[in-house]
Order: sequence, then C-alpha cells, then structure tokens
Amino acid sequence: MSVNLIKLCVGIESVQHLAEVQALRLKQKKKAGEKPELMHITRSFPRRADEVLDGGSLYWVIKGVVRLRQPITDLRETVNKDGNAACAIVYDDTHILTEPRPFRAFQGWRYLEPDKAPRDLDESGAGAEDLPTEMADELRSLGLL
Repeated sequence: MSVNLIKLCVGIESVQHLAEVQALRLKQKKKAGEKPELMHITRSFPRRADEVLDGGSLYWVIKGVVRLRQPITDLRETVNKDGNAACAIVYDDTHILTEPRPFRAFQGWRYLEPDKAPRDLDESGAGAEDLPTEMADELRSLGLL
C-alpha cells in the first residue's frame, strides 16, 4: 500500500512558475556535470519510506491550494547545507495536475493517504494550467473544465 507526501511550494506563484523553476534547476545541474534530477532536501526521513517508494507522489500546495503531484522515485539519506543529517526526496519531473483542493499552511511535509489525495485531472482539464488560477477554478466549479 502506497502513501504520498504533501509539501508547501514556497515562493512559487503557479504551476507554470514551478515548471520554469524546476526546468532551470535541471539545466543548472546538467551544466555543472551533476545528475539532472529533482530533489527536495528535508530534515526528517519518512518512517514510512517503503510505503512512499511503493508508488507515492509528492503533492505540491501552491498559494494555499493543492495543484499537482510528481511521482517520488527515491528517498536518500544525505546532509543539508549545515552538515546535519537530512533526507533527499527525489521526484520525477512529470507534472500531473490534480483537482484543486484548498490546504492550509503547515511546516515541513506531511503524509497524505491515497484516499485523502485529490484526484488527477482528466484530459478535459488539460490546458487549464495556462489560465489564471481563479478563472480555472471558476470554470471547473461550473463543470466546464
């Protein structure tokens, strides 16, 4: 049985902004001769690591709303910039849009059980990431997306 992680996307304004920031990070890593992979360094290593690695995703909260997920590919023990033990959450660069769901602020990451996770948007919602957030939400509430 898999379990997901959820994390606030601090400093990110939209799904498009996140895509741009992540593309830049991958480009910088490649240029520096590093393996081009996306990761988030966090203090705590998930106790439920086996469940996370069994198909879990990292759900991103952007501006107070869950907007997308990215499949988690690995959890690695590492050290942070201060030299303390940390965990690298490694995730795929694929953005899977989800139904928008408000989520209040919290620190760090949290577990997100599959039955509590927002559903993936189907093809009828494709392209909505290019619309202003409020407009896409309103269209979705009217059943037009």
